[in-house]
Amino acid sequence: MVAPLKVVVIGGGAAGFFGAIACATAHPRTQVTLLEAGYQPLAKVRVSGGGRCNVTHACFDPAELVQYYPRGGKALRGALTRFQAKDTVAWFESHGVQLKTESDGRMFPVTDSSETIINCLVKAAEDAGVRVYTGTPVKSVMRQSDVSVTPSPYPIKGQLDLDTGYEFEVELKTGEIIECSRLLLATGSNPQSYRWLKEMGHTVEPPVPSLFTFQVTDPRLQDLAGVSVNEALVRLPEAGKHLSEQRGPLLITHWGLSGPSVLKLSAWGARFLHEHHYQTPLLVNWLPQHTEETLRKTLLAVKSQLPRRLIINSCPVPIPKRLWSSLVTFVGISAEERWAEVSKKALNGLIQELIQGRYSIKGKGVFKEEFVTCGGVRLKEVDFKTMESRLVPHLYFAGEILDIDGVTGGFNFQSAWTTAWLAGQAMGNLE
Repeated sequence: MVAPLKVVVIGGGAAGFFGAIACATAHPRTQVTLLEAGYQPLAKVRVSGGGRCNVTHACFDPAELVQYYPRGGKALRGALTRFQAKDTVAWFESHGVQLKTESDGRMFPVTDSSETIINCLVKAAEDAGVRVYTGTPVKSVMRQSDVSVTPSPYPIKGQLDLDTGYEFEVELKTGEIIECSRLLLATGSNPQSYRWLKEMGHTVEPPVPSLFTFQVTDPRLQDLAGVSVNEALVRLPEAGKHLSEQRGPLLITHWGLSGPSVLKLSAWGARFLHEHHYQTPLLVNWLPQHTEETLRKTLLAVKSQLPRRLIINSCPVPIPKRLWSSLVTFVGISAEERWAEVSKKALNGLIQELIQGRYSIKGKGVFKEEFVTCGGVRLKEVDFKTMESRLVPHLYFAGEILDIDGVTGGFNFQSAWTTAWLAGQAMGNLE
């Protein structure tokens, strides 16, 4: 009888579990072992979406879906035609988990609990025969051709076989060694993993933060924490056209600016912002539905129709009154000034503040719900049909270890499901 193919997955997050399950399910004769350093697997799943787990996004067109990835969209295009968001929904439904779609397209389990997703993945791994070991940190990973180490005669708990003649040696921090023919790295943005890969000849794009808020200290925002605008436009004027502007809800916080528009801009501008030490100008358009011409007409109409009305008390545009009052005061219009008295200079200043206010980013905050980095394994060194390394045969990748990152909304989990599923399908092939 032919011995089962041994597959080791390092990393007990979403990508690691999904890849292990996909492999064990598609190839029942494989022996799949998952190693997780922490004692609690799926830690990021647990805290995602404020504890609700934003599983994916209700965008079922791969060509549209890739537009939400500042890095990796082009590489994912083909991959998403094989396993996309609708396949994620179908997979979880087939395992007893119903998902719901919220107004912004984000999809969550109907239970609104990340434990539902965790329990589903843990059970699916158990049912598929995946051997899961928690509290099992890995010290090093090497190809057999690069080392001559005698395996430990003492297997780790679970009585793992330690046959010789395999392609990879995984050394645990206990000193024990596991050998395997296929290896999936799903360790996220882990510096230790990057060292292993560099030793095997891979290139790693330097990881830097993505999806974060902006620290902005400015008198226009003082005492406005909690004020939000439903539709604003933010832009990094010195970052170049390729980063484009981002549009969406904007929230004023105690430390500066947040909300979907800022988070998206931080993702697209992640490397630019890192290179500039998170200190750069920011343009804010509080009224993207207006041009300078249409806004001027709106304000002049109010001046004509309500000349005796106090400017500070009569906001004719769709922004919160507290924000309007702050901007009016900032351009030098007093609390007693009426529309009939407003000067052309003050009106021009107000228009400028409303559609092209210039602020200064002084640092970054952390998006506490879901910290994401850009950077990772260079994508040209990976075959996206199988997620196999182009440099090291039978080495596979899934999830955030790759130089792929999406904006907030379930896109990062979707890239994890997709890359893990492809790796799982491919790893059990006897080639």
